[in-house]
Amino acid sequence: MARPRSDIAPRIVRAARKQFLASGVDGASLRTIARGAKTSIGMIYYYFPTKDDLFLAIVEETYLRILGRLEAAFAGDDPVDRRLRRAFGVIGALDDEELQVVRLVVREALVSSTRLDRIVERSIRGHVPLVFAAIADGVEKKQIEPSLPLPIVMMCCAGVGVVPQLMARVARKRIPFALPEGDAFADMLVDILFRGIGKRKR
Repeated sequence: MARPRSDIAPRIVRAARKQFLASGVDGASLRTIARGAKTSIGMIYYYFPTKDDLFLAIVEETYLRILGRLEAAFAGDDPVDRRLRRAFGVIGALDDEELQVVRLVVREALVSSTRLDRIVERSIRGHVPLVFAAIADGVEKKQIEPSLPLPIVMMCCAGVGVVPQLMARVARKRIPFALPEGDAFADMLVDILFRGIGKRKR
C-alpha cells in the first residue's frame, strides 16, 4: 500500500509566504515559519535546502496559475493586438494573493541579484517565449513595425501593458479620480501601445 502523500511542503510554503511578505526573504525567521507550518526547521531544510529555494517554491506555485492563463491568452492566431489585450487582461485580473506574490517578486529582485537571476531564468522558460512568439508573428503579418528590435518591443509591451495594470491596482485604492478597469483598461493600453500617446490627427 502506498504511503499517503505528506502535506508538509505545502504547509511550509504557506507559512513562508506569510513571513516573506511581512519581513522579506532575508528577514524572515525559519523558526517562525516552522511554527506556522507546525513542523521543524529540519523539515524545512529537508524540503527546501535554502531560503531562496523556498522563495522560488512560493513564486512557482502562483506563477504556474498565471502562466496557464497567459498561455490561453496567447493561444490561436488572432492578430497580435488581440492576444496582447487578453494578456494585459490576465494581469489586470490577478487576485489579491497573486498580486501579493508579484509584489514579493519585485521586492526580492531589487535586493538580491541571485533571486533576480533565478526569476529571469524561470521567466525565460515560462511567459517570455509566449510574448516573443506573438510579437514575431505580429512582425511577420506586418502588424508590428519590422525595423524595431524585438527585445525593445517586448519591453514596450511590459511597460505599457503590464506595469500600468499593476500600478492601477494600487492606485485605485489611494487616488480620488476614477481609473478604467477590466477589458476597458486592457483595450486602452493596447490602443496606446499601438498608436502612442501623441495627439491623434483628425
